[in-house]
Amino acid sequence: MVGMARPKEQTVRKRELVQAAGRAIHRRGLTGLRIKDVAQEAGLSAGSVSYYYRDFDDLVADVHQDAVDRFYWARRRAVEAAETPQAQLLALVEQGVPDGGDATSTVLYELHLHAARSRTHAALMTALFDREVSLYAGVLEAGRRQGLFALDRATVDVVAVNAVALEDAFGLHLVGRNAHVDAPMARAHLLAFLRTATGASLTPCS
Repeated sequence: MVGMARPKEQTVRKRELVQAAGRAIHRRGLTGLRIKDVAQEAGLSAGSVSYYYRDFDDLVADVHQDAVDRFYWARRRAVEAAETPQAQLLALVEQGVPDGGDATSTVLYELHLHAARSRTHAALMTALFDREVSLYAGVLEAGRRQGLFALDRATVDVVAVNAVALEDAFGLHLVGRNAHVDAPMARAHLLAFLRTATGASLTPCS
């Protein structure tokens, strides 16, 4: 029997359960996932998981929110660390098409598919899409203003949306283990699109 936890302890424990559930989804997939699977991953009893999350759907929603935040902020930090719009676009492509087996991306694709049956998950998927488009649009607009990218203002948003859509499309094939698609190839095709759209060279350093 789990005793009454203090608010701070509850926050820590719920964070641990979210991480454990994310690992379970990465390893097993979302379909058929049970409380006992999360409990096993966390090293706890099923009763302990139910104490902190009486509704399993709430735990899954928190996993989705956590994955959205981690994926977005990793991309934003990569952009902020780059010094030029060209370098920032390269960083976005690198972060947006991770190598196969990336846990966060796998979890996101599993949960994004769940959006067809859940308004909560649909809202999270939409929020991530909008935030990613805003990252690309900000970089593209900065390059346009500096005369580095051959874009007009109206085209910036179009290119940003298409870039994120291409990432998602390639990512689906990577997660689905398409034998004809790998991360380097996906990045190369995304960069080819961005070169055509911006007129910039966008050559990776390595």
